[in-house]
Amino acid sequence: MPKYRFHKLAAIVVLVGFAAWMVTGEFSSVGSAAADNEPEVEQPKAADASKAKPSEAEQPKAPLRTVATITPPRRTYARAIRISGLTEADKRAVLATRVAGVIDKLPVKQGQRVKTGDLVLMLAAEEKLSAVSNAKQLLVQRQAELDAALRLAKTGNLPKLQLDTARSNLTSAQALLETAQAELDRNEVKAPFDGVIDRVPVELGSSVMQGGEVATILSLDPVIARGEVSERDLGYLKIGDKANVRLVSGQNVEGTVRYISRDASSATRTFRVEIAIPNPEGTIPAGMTAEIALSAQPTDAVILPRSVVTLGDKGDLGIRAVDKDDKVVFFPIDLVDDTPTGLVLGGIPVDARIIVAGQELVKEGEVVKPVEADRATIQKLLGEATAGTQ
Repeated sequence: MPKYRFHKLAAIVVLVGFAAWMVTGEFSSVGSAAADNEPEVEQPKAADASKAKPSEAEQPKAPLRTVATITPPRRTYARAIRISGLTEADKRAVLATRVAGVIDKLPVKQGQRVKTGDLVLMLAAEEKLSAVSNAKQLLVQRQAELDAALRLAKTGNLPKLQLDTARSNLTSAQALLETAQAELDRNEVKAPFDGVIDRVPVELGSSVMQGGEVATILSLDPVIARGEVSERDLGYLKIGDKANVRLVSGQNVEGTVRYISRDASSATRTFRVEIAIPNPEGTIPAGMTAEIALSAQPTDAVILPRSVVTLGDKGDLGIRAVDKDDKVVFFPIDLVDDTPTGLVLGGIPVDARIIVAGQELVKEGEVVKPVEADRATIQKLLGEATAGTQ
């Protein structure tokens, strides 16, 4: 029991002592007293701070970036539109029989030239030949009867009714001969136009059905170079424009645009173009791969190396140049032609100083230090022909 009272008494003493310490407020001076005893540090005056920090005008500026520029010579250049294509015959016909029969005459062979109306094939037709012969004899007889009737009618010894009968008989004989001749003509196959026999899939003495193929004829003068032109280039072409055609054999020929389709292909959105090429000797075959270069209306352009072309901020192709204030500007290009010596570009202002070195290191609106490219640089970029005009 005394032990229990001692612990209880100790707890009461500690509680009273802690309460007295809280009432005095001494705890609030912990840390603050040390702060009050520290000496004050003088803050620098605003004037001194402004003197210590140099002004923006006094700060050294970064040196301007140096770029090499040229003002290329301008020339009138015909826009070239290059497309891939192939040659084809101006006319192509597959000849077929109109009746069934056995081939009796086959006077042509593959590669032979024929004229319009030349016999290509004839079927055996003995009975039809006989019918034509009989119709001719009957026509002669009816003509003689009419002549006799006319002489008798003039003397008054023949009634008019018999004269009319003789005339009717002559007309019937003429119709009979024409019918027999038409039946005989059905056994013949003739060339519909001047051309070359390209294929003869039948042989003399063989049997053919009605409508069976017996020959293929091509007209190769002129020969046609066919290609597809894009929507973007369609407006630059017109009927009668000249075109250069380079065949896969290496031969270069010249032709004329004779047809431009006005109905685009649903698959490629391109338009068919046909170039007529004179081919009197038939040396250019059909089906040969060709590269077609179409010459459109001339335009004002410059020739620049491919390395000068760059991408603008919006991702379009163009060139960077320097304006009168030495600021970088960007000009989208119009590709007129692609030549071995460089790109022919349109849409560039006359007084533009084009950046030919350092154009990838600057951006639009940046002030630069332009210097004229030396002759060696120009010759390297544009070639000797262009450099000689500087």
